Amino acid sequence: MDAPRAARPTVLLLNGPNLNLLGERDPAQYGSTTLADVEKRVSALGAELGVDVVCAQSNHEGALVDHVHSARAMDGIVFNPGAYAHYSIALRDAVDAVAAPCVEVHVSNVYAREPFRHTSVTAPVMRGSISGCGVHGYELALRHVVSLISGESR
Repeated sequence: MDAPRAARPTVLLLNGPNLNLLGERDPAQYGSTTLADVEKRVSALGAELGVDVVCAQSNHEGALVDHVHSARAMDGIVFNPGAYAHYSIALRDAVDAVAAPCVEVHVSNVYAREPFRHTSVTAPVMRGSISGCGVHGYELALRHVVSLISGESR
């Protein structure tokens, strides 16, 4: 009798406020790819890399905190906190309380935008931060989370 197969690692792909409008909101800044497209691409890449991807999005800070808490049972997080990155101590503390490695993503280059976007209160508790790579940044973040899970990166 074969031994049971170990469960595949699971990564939470979490998106914050207004990201449900990807592809519609300010295409010059964010492009024309929708959130559904991003989720499909990241899930497909996850399958290639041997991880399951669970997708979630909320415009509400408390719901995002709850999603981060749920990731205590997961192996990693790819997180675009949107504007909450610049002021949500609650999200910062939630990420800090979870052992799973978390990588922050921003579709636009926040450093080329308004000065208030240049500071992320969540970034110091992340294992990496990707900004300005468009929606491709999500795939880069997933690759990094997977390398952290496997011990290839520090």
